[in-house]
Amino acid sequence: MERYEEAKQRLRGSIAPIVTPFFEDFTLDLESLENLISWHIESGSHGISVTGTTGEPSSLTLDERIRVMERALKAVDGRVPFVPGTGSTNHEETLYLTKKAEEMGADAALVIVPYYNKPSQHALYKHFKAVADSVSIPIIVYNIPGRTGTNLEVKTLARLAEDCPNIIGVKESNKDFEHVNRVLLNCGRNFNLYSGIELLCYPMLAIGGAGSISATANIVPDKVAELHDAWFNGNHKKALELHYELMPLNDVLFRDTNPAPVKAALGMLGKIKPVLRLPMDLPAKEIQAEVRQVLSQYTEVPVE
Repeated sequence: MERYEEAKQRLRGSIAPIVTPFFEDFTLDLESLENLISWHIESGSHGISVTGTTGEPSSLTLDERIRVMERALKAVDGRVPFVPGTGSTNHEETLYLTKKAEEMGADAALVIVPYYNKPSQHALYKHFKAVADSVSIPIIVYNIPGRTGTNLEVKTLARLAEDCPNIIGVKESNKDFEHVNRVLLNCGRNFNLYSGIELLCYPMLAIGGAGSISATANIVPDKVAELHDAWFNGNHKKALELHYELMPLNDVLFRDTNPAPVKAALGMLGKIKPVLRLPMDLPAKEIQAEVRQVLSQYTEVPVE
């Protein structure tokens, strides 16, 4: 139990969910991944995650997911906590990837609610308990009903938190703010709540959240980290100012399905080649123009 309490303290702040870079032939660009991770750590990100929603895991093979995880872990090199996404719509794949994360030395695993098949709450409990029981590393449950089609109910999560000591928190990509308040009420105020909704990063901190796992951190890792640092250092006014300062960028990065606008923006900044694997693709030209215009308000954007 002491190990998990310590993990709760370490796994706080801006845990950046890094994109998976591809070359123009759609193969993995792992060198760019390493460069992104180093840039993030140098910019103040408090943790690194890969192969979550922003990392296009459903477009990767199992072998590719493991390669991305291994290369990311090497790039992190113990400088900040490493929390790979290991969930899948397939139970056995989730067990396999989560065990791999444990074997390679990840600090925790981010496990998404299975998508497409819309399991019942009873089935979700059995799924997550089996995953948690199969490893000893901390587990952060990932609830994103807009992408999975299923909401992990608070009572189910509270039961898991009670029965599985290594389930230490949840990433809530849930726009229902009443729901996320009830997470801490029912799971305990020391349960780590992370925001996966950009406009709720600050509000979740205000109710006792542990941090965020925000796609916007891909573009301005320094400002997202600064918001968290300001909050935890007691400078709530500065954190609130950063919350509103980031809002236009948050909005434009979700004008199309994540991570399409994020990858377009990173391409404009010269950080990666702006490539997604089908069935995903870059946003329409007019959205890309909007991304460029808003991005230029935050950082210097090289001329095309």
